[in-house]
Amino acid sequence: MSVALYTHRACLAHDPGPGHPESPSRLAAVLAALDAPAFDPLVRLDAPLATREQLARVHADALIDAVLAPVPADNWRALDPDTVMSPGSVEAALRAAGAACAAVDHVLGGSGHRAFCAVRPPGHHATPTQAMGFCLFNNVAVAAAHALAVHGLARIAIVDFDVHHGNGTQDIFWNEPRVQYASSHQWPLYPDSGAHEETGVGNIVNAPLPPGAGSAAFRAAWSGRLLPALDAFAPELVLVSAGFDAHRLDPLADLELEREDYAWLTAQLVGLAERHAHGRLVSCLEGGYSLRALREATAAHVGALMT
Repeated sequence: MSVALYTHRACLAHDPGPGHPESPSRLAAVLAALDAPAFDPLVRLDAPLATREQLARVHADALIDAVLAPVPADNWRALDPDTVMSPGSVEAALRAAGAACAAVDHVLGGSGHRAFCAVRPPGHHATPTQAMGFCLFNNVAVAAAHALAVHGLARIAIVDFDVHHGNGTQDIFWNEPRVQYASSHQWPLYPDSGAHEETGVGNIVNAPLPPGAGSAAFRAAWSGRLLPALDAFAPELVLVSAGFDAHRLDPLADLELEREDYAWLTAQLVGLAERHAHGRLVSCLEGGYSLRALREATAAHVGALMT
């Protein structure tokens, strides 16, 4: 199966500062994993810049202006205590959101069925009005809104297996029945959202997992709750917030997943896309802060997309 890989060297230039977990080495590890011979068939494409029109479908002007404001050379600018911008951050954020939109155009335009966006900064914590949790623009949300506005889709699923709940994505689509948001995540944990009772207009499905949960609990949450809801929704496009920080090696959380769990869930999502969306699936990198886990889990995820 032909899979497109969208990335850009500018995404390596976003530097939140010494010791910050969301470092350029994360993307470098992902790209190194995808340089293995097994991934030679990937169709490698440069991520374009997102347009303001694309961003404004999900973000307020004040947030867009704050992120796009230049950062002085050799300096940093904090948008919240965890979310820091450097001189290279503006282009990186635009490339990350632009990759997601271009990947949607790629799969919906018939060029290929699946795509993976190896980009940073991540996005799923960014709300309509606030950059937070290492996230500047909400890349997957921008892509979903692009698919609705430009391609006229009626049902889009956003699937999120990052260990942290995607509060921004949930917030953006809380009242949007054309978008279903399905998430597994550790609870309690930042950002303290994602309870079972948070259901939007019936389009939000959360499966919180307790600290220490591993493969069995993760697979049960997906098999018993999230995947059936996604099948019932019958999406025309599947978007994935692919965070790999539920891996047992991750230093910022306490779930115990293995690389095989990412391969298993990806295969389930490929099947979902084949049943309902003509195979159309776009995945975007979110979190993951162990470099070894990032290499292993990314290889498992993209390998499953290629089958």
